[in-house]
Amino acid sequence: MDAFFASIEQSVNPYLKGKPLVVGARANKMHTVVCAASYEAKALGIESGMPTSEAFRIYPELNFVVADQDKYLWTSEHIFGLLKGLGFPIRYASIDEFQMDIGNLVDPTGLARGIQHQIQQLFKITASVGIAKNWLLAKLASKINKPNGLVILTEENLKDILCTIPLNKLCGTAGKRGDFLLSEGLRSCLDLYQMPLSWLKLKLGKVGQELYFNLHANEHFQEAEEQNPKSIGHSYTFARIVQNRYFIQAWLRLLSEMVGRRLRALNLEARSQSLILWGPEIGNFSCQKTFSQATNDSFEIYRRAVKIMLQKKPRLSGVRGLGVTCFGLVKSNYYYSLFYELRKREALTRTVDKINSTFGENTIYPAIYCLISKNNY
Repeated sequence: MDAFFASIEQSVNPYLKGKPLVVGARANKMHTVVCAASYEAKALGIESGMPTSEAFRIYPELNFVVADQDKYLWTSEHIFGLLKGLGFPIRYASIDEFQMDIGNLVDPTGLARGIQHQIQQLFKITASVGIAKNWLLAKLASKINKPNGLVILTEENLKDILCTIPLNKLCGTAGKRGDFLLSEGLRSCLDLYQMPLSWLKLKLGKVGQELYFNLHANEHFQEAEEQNPKSIGHSYTFARIVQNRYFIQAWLRLLSEMVGRRLRALNLEARSQSLILWGPEIGNFSCQKTFSQATNDSFEIYRRAVKIMLQKKPRLSGVRGLGVTCFGLVKSNYYYSLFYELRKREALTRTVDKINSTFGENTIYPAIYCLISKNNY
């Protein structure tokens, strides 16, 4: 989906159509951060992760809307249902991204344009489609002509297109890995695509081997996926380098809340969890852990993320982005807890969910969110 959150807000409010718009994490428009920016705002230099106070300095007439996660989740699930109805194996990659295996379809252009038309007609937003022999190249193709773009990478045009795309546009080539590849003389996605397996394995080890196969594989899903995702996660890239530990923990709390809300909405719990941090100094830090008890409690997800971080003790200087993902998903089994504190916490979570669903996202929110509104980079 193109500028998903902002596009949805423009679709439900015709006044916002074609105007610079940002979606904020909290209601105070001068003391929050930009969760999403419309293409009109992006053209002015406004980016996701930027403090809204800075965004309003760039363009004082900027339109502002508070994020409504339930609205975005509802739209995402209905788009997934639309795609699933086409009869192809499909995966729920994230709230605004889906993967579909169309096999050896003779006319993929007709299918893609049909999908774009239906999404535009039903939801009044646009989607960009990338088609290729595997997921990694298809994801890259979907970014090339946004918004409302369609790019098909074939054996005939692959090299001509890849040579025009900078290396860092490819998923998995950011941070230290991207810097290393640039230092080795690689500049475009074609440069990487043409490197032999032996070279990538020598330079990057197992990661290089996986990268080679992800680029060259003719990928197909083994079977149709279940409607429920295999993992649920949220990540965020800051507009600049972050060094404040408490600011990072506040963002971990926010991302954990978003993950927890999606789990509860789908009646799922997670046994396993991963934490990802990335930046120019720490590279890509990733660690995961499986717990004995499955959960969809947002505070518990946050507590587990902090626990993973404290166990591995990554250097928190120079963090550019972070992500929280839950996997090992199982259906929720509601039962009456024997422990008063757990019953109290479950009741609190249900009440907060109900209030936020009725009166708008983050009507009630954890106090630690207040640290996000400060420019504590």
